[in-house]
Amino acid sequence: MLHLRLIAPAEKTDDVVRLIEGTIGTTHLCVLPGAARNPTGDVVTCDVAREAGDDLLSGLQRLGLDTTGSIAVENIDLSLSKRAEKAEDEAPGESADAVLWEHLTGATHEESTLSVTYLAFITLATMIAACGVVLDNAILIVGAMAVGPEFGPLAGFSTAVVQRRPRLALRSVTALLVGFAVAMAVTVGFSLFMDAVGLFTQEQLAGERPQTGFVYAPDWFSFVVAVLAGAAGTLSLTSAKSGALVGVAISVTTIPAAANAAVALSYGDTVQTWGSTEQLLLNLLGITLAGTLTLLAQKYFWAGQHRRLRRRAQA
Repeated sequence: MLHLRLIAPAEKTDDVVRLIEGTIGTTHLCVLPGAARNPTGDVVTCDVAREAGDDLLSGLQRLGLDTTGSIAVENIDLSLSKRAEKAEDEAPGESADAVLWEHLTGATHEESTLSVTYLAFITLATMIAACGVVLDNAILIVGAMAVGPEFGPLAGFSTAVVQRRPRLALRSVTALLVGFAVAMAVTVGFSLFMDAVGLFTQEQLAGERPQTGFVYAPDWFSFVVAVLAGAAGTLSLTSAKSGALVGVAISVTTIPAAANAAVALSYGDTVQTWGSTEQLLLNLLGITLAGTLTLLAQKYFWAGQHRRLRRRAQA
């Protein structure tokens, strides 16, 4: 269930209440006239089944409540109420399958921000992966994958394409390009430093690397895994099952490929540099393509669910 806390101008309160009462899957409606001070208005609260939440939020936005008042949404972890159970039973579909598009857009917008923290994470992850590829250490590679924040901008770009939000798309692409450029540039310097102190050697990079040699040898399996991981990651975002993102992060070789390209570049190894760059681009393409197609499929599915919801409300 979701809990909505709304501030509505007095002249719109009746419309808001009618919308909530006419939405299947809502309950626990409360109206506090004149309770709001900034902005001035009435406070309206209600609970709504997650699977009906997006339709209700869209209706509230059509009433202009996001500009003249306020719309706040919270997840309810526990609700001991027969009315809540009835509301969830009446709403079509399953809550785990529901997509809150505004929440997804807001989350990916935040994850796609080119911030100091984002640059620090992607740079540190690339440097950890650089140690992993030189030492041929799979544990370091997995750790670097888990630290890397690059899935946020990738999900942001897919969301922007589906929602037709060019600003979010530009923001996501900028975060990806600048993030990888900065991370790889710093890692080149890091590699040169490690070589100078005798911790990295070109022989280690060029030698047999059974654990990490795949990062500069792209093939169809790389693309297939990226597509599967992109679909899984997108589902984890839309269903609020964020724990699955860790598995997604350690399934693709974006960060390790960028690290291997940076280390190889520091030694002038053009073969590994180009191979790793191909691996990086292949993974980025696969994740973005899968994420976009997954969101389109979910949007089509929930559009049908919402049409059925509205017909039931009107019956």
